[in-house]
Amino acid sequence: MDYLSREQIMNELQQSFQPYLNKYGIEDIGIFEEEGEGDHYYLGYTTRKDGKTHHIHLPFQKNNDGGLAPVDSKWTVESDNPQEKDLKEFEDLDDVFRKIY
Repeated sequence: MDYLSREQIMNELQQSFQPYLNKYGIEDIGIFEEEGEGDHYYLGYTTRKDGKTHHIHLPFQKNNDGGLAPVDSKWTVESDNPQEKDLKEFEDLDDVFRKIY
C-alpha cells in the first residue's frame, strides 16, 4: 500500500475542486477532514448550495508515521440534516454532485 502525506492529498483536493464550483453552481466548497477510530481517516470536501451542506469524503488508512493510503475509491456523502441518510458508493464527484444538487 502506498502512503502519501496528508499535505499531498490536501493539495490534490484543493487543486481539483474549482471546476465543480461553476459546473454545479456550488456556493462554497472547502476541505473536509475527519479522524476516525483506530487507523481510519477521511478526507474530501464540504460543500454548500441552497442552504444545504454536505460532507463528501473518501476513506483512508493512517499509518504510524501519519501517512495516508486510500482504502476505497468510492465517495460517501453525509448531510448536515440528521433526517437524511448517508449516500455511498459514488464512483466520482460528478456522480455525487448530480445526485445532491
